[in-house]
Amino acid sequence: MGKAIKGIAIICLYCFPFVYFSMYQDFTHHSMLGYILMIVVTVGLAYIAKRYGYIKFVIIGNLISAIVSYFFIGTMAENENWGGFFKPFSPEGMLLLASCLNIIPQLLAMIFTQKKIQEDNQ
Repeated sequence: MGKAIKGIAIICLYCFPFVYFSMYQDFTHHSMLGYILMIVVTVGLAYIAKRYGYIKFVIIGNLISAIVSYFFIGTMAENENWGGFFKPFSPEGMLLLASCLNIIPQLLAMIFTQKKIQEDNQ
């Protein structure tokens, strides 16, 4: 399979609206499980991407995931409780915060993967 096809597969996996799913789980079930699942899956994707040299696809995938999440968050605007649930943040502010915070474990996974790759090459 070509590098471009593998990269597109990574982007497709990132197209899932991870932040929206996490926020929705928090809103409907008062569960942090969605956030944990988001971190686990995106860290796994970041590991795979770094291991095989697809870093730019991680960046593109995170942007697409945030855009898709933003779209779905907009569909929840009709629910009056949704807007005040994430106080002191608006749903859009929570999207931005969660998206930015989700990048940290992904970066750590890529750093550790790079160290492992360097150790394996020595």
